[in-house]
Amino acid sequence: MTASEHARELAVIAAKAAYSKKATGVVALDVSERLVLTDVFLVASGANERQVKSIQDEIERRLHEAGVKAIRKEGVQQARWVLLDFGEIICHVQHEEDREFYALERLWSDCPVVQLPDDIQDTPADEE
Repeated sequence: MTASEHARELAVIAAKAAYSKKATGVVALDVSERLVLTDVFLVASGANERQVKSIQDEIERRLHEAGVKAIRKEGVQQARWVLLDFGEIICHVQHEEDREFYALERLWSDCPVVQLPDDIQDTPADEE
């Protein structure tokens, strides 16, 4: 079983939001075979706490516009590793140093990558 089409669509929306705030290393992983809690992990990095918070806010805003609200949030105050649980997808927004240390992609390396559109990095912040 693979991630639902809706989860993949939400991952694209979240990725566009992250890129609009200059996130780096945005990747979506199909974890549906390994976890029953969610279909997709979206991982993105920010250079500092302020940028992590900005990325988090934009992901929440865009997914809210798409009719999805966060079920749970963790790490918001510290803004080093923010976890946003939207049910079908979980977004991990990490400070670059924390991302390198925890290496989520390595931990979930046996999961397929969800293909994100090639032009997603060029999406302006006010598009959507």
